[in-house]
Amino acid sequence: MKRIAVMMGGTSSEREVSLRSGEAVVAGLREAGFDAVPVVLNADRIDTLPSAVDAVFLALHGGYGENGGVQSDLDRLGLPYTGPGAAASRIAMDKIATKRVLEAAGVPTPAFEVLSRGMEDFSLPLPLVVKPPRDGSSVGVVKVTSADAWPAALEQARAKDPRGEVLVEAYIDGREWTVSVLDGEALPVVEIEAPGGWYGFTEKYTSGMTRYTFPEAVEDAPLAAQCRVLALLAFQAVGCRGVSRVDFRVTSSGEAYVLEINTIPGFTATSLLPKAAAKAGLSFSELCARLIGTATCG
Repeated sequence: MKRIAVMMGGTSSEREVSLRSGEAVVAGLREAGFDAVPVVLNADRIDTLPSAVDAVFLALHGGYGENGGVQSDLDRLGLPYTGPGAAASRIAMDKIATKRVLEAAGVPTPAFEVLSRGMEDFSLPLPLVVKPPRDGSSVGVVKVTSADAWPAALEQARAKDPRGEVLVEAYIDGREWTVSVLDGEALPVVEIEAPGGWYGFTEKYTSGMTRYTFPEAVEDAPLAAQCRVLALLAFQAVGCRGVSRVDFRVTSSGEAYVLEINTIPGFTATSLLPKAAAKAGLSFSELCARLIGTATCG
């Protein structure tokens, strides 16, 4: 029986979500026949990792868990782990770097600009989205629809970035779709129908607040197929492996834009990867086992 360390917790703003993901993964791996050992991190280091484990299942969200830190430390130990390696994790965690990689690869992404510390003026037309460039996918993200709301949104985003940088992105009016990529396969598209049309941190992690469906109408088929292709292109452009989730906005005229890539998708009751896997015929325990099969290092 393989002994798997499930890393969770950490020091990022997504710690509580990570703990929920980790607990679910431990149960899923045990159901699949693994000896799963929960490892709760309270600092950005892995000195609490038990000895004699065969692999590490990363259920850390944000910060050290997704910026290449824990991946580099596990590489030094020669321990296989789930998800992308250190280099791809560093790119994907940096929304600015991700946008530039996507542009270079010809993957459509919303127009954007970067405001360095001290810069306050923007040139993109309203509405727009203000994001801390190096935090979780929903942390500190604000949609700005009026000039009056700009100063507070800018301050909030800037406070969450150690460099004081802010990513300002054109708001794409349309539907919110996401595609999980598992071991080189694009899973079914999940549509996110959040109250008020805004999928923020609260809408993402409050059970029952947001509706999740699968675009199955005949007229949606070409766009869904396009998103699955673009998800694979984005996955490959950033250098991901194992698993990642690619988030989209799609317009009524059939245009798809990649927003960002999440290298350690959630495993909570409201998480998108398990929903997509289930649609593809994989139970939660089978998904966990499949991910262990992709674990590698270096």
